[in-house]
Amino acid sequence: MTPAYIIDFQSIGMRDVHRVGGKNASLGEMIAHLSEAGVRVPGGFATTAEAYRDFLGEEDLEGRIRKRLAGLDVEDVRALTTAGAEIRGWLLCAPFPPGLCEAIAAAYRGLDGMRGALAVAVRSSATAEDLPEASFAGQQETFLNIRGVEAVLEAVRRVFASLYNDRAIAYRAHHGFAHETVALSAGVQRMVRSDVGTSGVLFTLDTESGFPEVVLITSAYGLGELVVQGAVNPDELCVYKPNLRAGRPAVIRRHLGDKAKKMVLGESSDAPTRVVAVPPEDRGRYSLPDPEAEALARSALSIEQHYGQPMDIEWAKDGTDGLLYILQARPETVKSRAATQHLERYVLKTRSQVLATGRSIGQRIGAGKETALSIGDLEWLIMPALLCE
Repeated sequence: MTPAYIIDFQSIGMRDVHRVGGKNASLGEMIAHLSEAGVRVPGGFATTAEAYRDFLGEEDLEGRIRKRLAGLDVEDVRALTTAGAEIRGWLLCAPFPPGLCEAIAAAYRGLDGMRGALAVAVRSSATAEDLPEASFAGQQETFLNIRGVEAVLEAVRRVFASLYNDRAIAYRAHHGFAHETVALSAGVQRMVRSDVGTSGVLFTLDTESGFPEVVLITSAYGLGELVVQGAVNPDELCVYKPNLRAGRPAVIRRHLGDKAKKMVLGESSDAPTRVVAVPPEDRGRYSLPDPEAEALARSALSIEQHYGQPMDIEWAKDGTDGLLYILQARPETVKSRAATQHLERYVLKTRSQVLATGRSIGQRIGAGKETALSIGDLEWLIMPALLCE
């Protein structure tokens, strides 16, 4: 019997988290149940957990990984970095199981009428992500503007390897997930041309107070990775749900971000994306008009109602067709679980030399031993702290 390595988004839903991970299952769920409500999701397909586990069966990768991680102290940054790099090297060099390459190639060519030149995003989707107790957001990799069968296959391989990024290994250890119980699915999704449009993230509650009657939208020019990574200061628009439901003007607060740079499509397969400066005239105006913010908020309300909980949603506007798309939706796992009847206040008791400045994420204060850190060390230390807050 031929293994089920590929499944179309239209054929999956939240019942399939164990097969295609939380992110891909959610995409299929929205396509199946929310399209009539105006929620627009780009099509595509996913590799299955079976494909990933059969991949780990090649050259006894699973056993080698289990042995390498046994007894690893994830608090030892250098030991973690060494182990992660070694495991990813194994995965990047191992062969795919028989039939997987052919299945991915056929599904990819089918997205654009067998021409095989469509630009796609290749995203990770872990079988343990988007759970109420842990989101796993940002743990694995995403690759944008991937064109051609060979490039798609390479991106899928790199997505598989990203399950053993340093931050992903540490996150699973901190949350008590056994490494071998988590499988990875690669989602291959049509690219939305937000490189000539706008994109961002929205939440169906206020991320500072937890107030549930607003939709908070962030927006910037270009592909959404810079917003997701916190690498650009986006516009913010706050939409009031009762006004939206009543058909009244609903944008009640705006903040103009500087939007100094944007990510656009690159000119070669070696550099599929690049970051460019935003012209001053565009920086000085809002990247998302109020009517489009309200349209996004209506889609967000439909998604929140379907899932029955506050949601964290990535969106994009295609600059070629002018349409708004939902790229993914997952449960919001920070403010929706926080106590809302009391206020916590943190005070910094002492100050020292300022080494870096920027826009904060979260409302807490942390401290540690003074040491010399590389940029890579700082990235590894900061990301889990933000995601686990």
